[in-house]
Amino acid sequence: MSPRPTAAALRAERIKFATLPSQWAAPLVALALTVGITAAVNAAYGVKDHTPGEDPAGGIYYGLLFGHVAVACCGILLIGQEFNTRMIGGSLTAVPRRGRLYGAKLAFGAGLGLLLGLASTAGSFLVVDATVGVDFSTPGLARSFLAGVLYHPMLVLICLGLTTMLGNFSSALGLVTPMLFLGTTFLSAVPGVSEVCQFLPDRAGLYAMRTQPEPGTHYGHGTGLLIMALWTALAVYGGLRALRRFEASGA
Repeated sequence: MSPRPTAAALRAERIKFATLPSQWAAPLVALALTVGITAAVNAAYGVKDHTPGEDPAGGIYYGLLFGHVAVACCGILLIGQEFNTRMIGGSLTAVPRRGRLYGAKLAFGAGLGLLLGLASTAGSFLVVDATVGVDFSTPGLARSFLAGVLYHPMLVLICLGLTTMLGNFSSALGLVTPMLFLGTTFLSAVPGVSEVCQFLPDRAGLYAMRTQPEPGTHYGHGTGLLIMALWTALAVYGGLRALRRFEASGA
């Protein structure tokens, strides 16, 4: 793959991100929700309970249960708006190689997610340390931090891939965000169904951030991150296949 066209495609993605308010607003909302809610909850209840939950990671990542919906929107918006406005045809004309266009979006999305993950996770650790204190020698906490960082880019790529497969911004927004915010949480509480739900990407990724084992979970914390990585690879591959079919059907 020639570096110049690839760099041009990446630069185009950066320009789109910088000029479309919804794209750069989504990660800011994600950061504000994740760190802000974590700070508020720990300030309100943390002194009494030390941390909202037996696992210290429960208090650290409390805000992520709300913020990851905005993280998902980051991935959806990276290509969903182009489907919604039919500008995807112009993007395909500007970058004739579909793999290069998709690769540029993936690279930009992964970089954005990684920066967001670093900011959100570090911010959450800092606000909890400032309110109730964090014992950084807690076994598994370093792995938990790494999982918290990596959760963000993987979620962005999953949503980018799913949106590409659906080829529709509204469908992706209507399907992915409710499932993240309500669906998997409710389904995981249903006897029998919870056995399957624990293997869904968000459940596996969130479990990877825990420091203590959870009864009924059939894999370890590190495996949870691998499960989410597998879902990410499947979504990315599915998106690539869909974009290639979109070319064949004539944008």
